[in-house]
Amino acid sequence: MQSSTGMKVSIGHGALVVVLLSSLCPLAFSTSTPKQPAGKTVDSGSFGVFMNGQRVATETFSIHEDESGSSVISEFKTEAGVQKAAQSSELQLDPKGELKSYEWKETSPGESHASVFPAQDFLTERFSKSLEEKPHEQPFLLPASTTILDDYFLIQREVLAWKFLATTCKQENGQISCPLKQSVQLGTLNPHTRQSMSVGVQYSGREKVSVHNAERELIRLDVTTETGNWALWLDDQLKLEKIMDLSGNTEIIRD
Repeated sequence: MQSSTGMKVSIGHGALVVVLLSSLCPLAFSTSTPKQPAGKTVDSGSFGVFMNGQRVATETFSIHEDESGSSVISEFKTEAGVQKAAQSSELQLDPKGELKSYEWKETSPGESHASVFPAQDFLTERFSKSLEEKPHEQPFLLPASTTILDDYFLIQREVLAWKFLATTCKQENGQISCPLKQSVQLGTLNPHTRQSMSVGVQYSGREKVSVHNAERELIRLDVTTETGNWALWLDDQLKLEKIMDLSGNTEIIRD
């Protein structure tokens, strides 16, 4: 999908269940998973979005978890000299990793906003294109386990990766062991476009890749969607370090 800033930043969608965060995220498949303290920060930082080598946008994000579940908070802004865009989102998951709520807001160039929430065993999206417009509602015959994979908010790709690793891979001698080149289909919802689709994710082994002009050996996952194919690279702490659009000129790198 082409965004209003001209950037192709949409890839499918993802989320790792909170109940798996403590066993997957920074502990990286620890054999013991002690209860995490309330408000634990699982990940935080920022991604730079580059087109043809030029930085065009920045996403600042944080992931927290406590006894009630987890939250994924993100803010996306374009850089100076690029058509102005600013959006924010907050994804709330319950302790089983199912959707409690999702909200996004656009403050520039428009004032759109939307929310997604479970209603009678399925999902409903409430949205409007301005603060003055009466909200509209659209139901989706999707369960609360569906992964949110929205435009702009790249940290949701990390959550997608965690969900894939948690449901497909296992721990062997302290290392991740996954079936090689075996695609797993995950259901997703893109609230910006109000469209659902199945996303294919596969483990492609470990690969040496350049990040900030330094070569690093990272875990590679390949994501196949109706809108394009992407490669994701994660470090041994399962934090997303790099994303590349395999059919275009967009690259996302952790700062």
